[in-house]
Amino acid sequence: MKKNFLLAMILFAFYSVNAQNTKTNEDPSERKNEIKLNLISPLFGAVEGGYERHLNKNSSVGISAFIVYHGQKNEDMNYYISPYYRYYFGKKYASGFFVEGFGAFTSIDGKKIYSADRLTFTENKDVYDVALGAGLGWKLITKKGLVVEANAGYGGLLFNAKQTDHEVVAKFGVSIGYRF
Repeated sequence: MKKNFLLAMILFAFYSVNAQNTKTNEDPSERKNEIKLNLISPLFGAVEGGYERHLNKNSSVGISAFIVYHGQKNEDMNYYISPYYRYYFGKKYASGFFVEGFGAFTSIDGKKIYSADRLTFTENKDVYDVALGAGLGWKLITKKGLVVEANAGYGGLLFNAKQTDHEVVAKFGVSIGYRF
């Protein structure tokens, strides 16, 4: 009985060491998950973060959220939540030049109604809408898993554009993140 138990423990130990070695030999640039923070959005009084899941070498899906700070007033956008699909053209795993298609659920300031003297205005209530768009960008990944990304996208509001002063949603950023 003791020999069987000892043999089972030794086999378990070898299996555990082998599993640990497999993980440490994995290339960090080929991991499947990624989190990012946009470095430009604080200039607009907001924060934008995102998560991306790589499906294979050339494609991924993700979601990003842009939220205006409490107490700050962005010019027009209050927030958006944007799922996206990306296709990569780089030689490395999910990196290099990419194109993306995105959707966005948005909250935008309502239409402004100006007074006769055009000095003051009344703003209607916030407008919630859905937008569809496309974008492009470039991503660099280091051997340690650090991610640097630049992207820009442009989309149109689908349902309530006439209730606001805007018909488009623009996404752009320079982001830094980590692939895990």
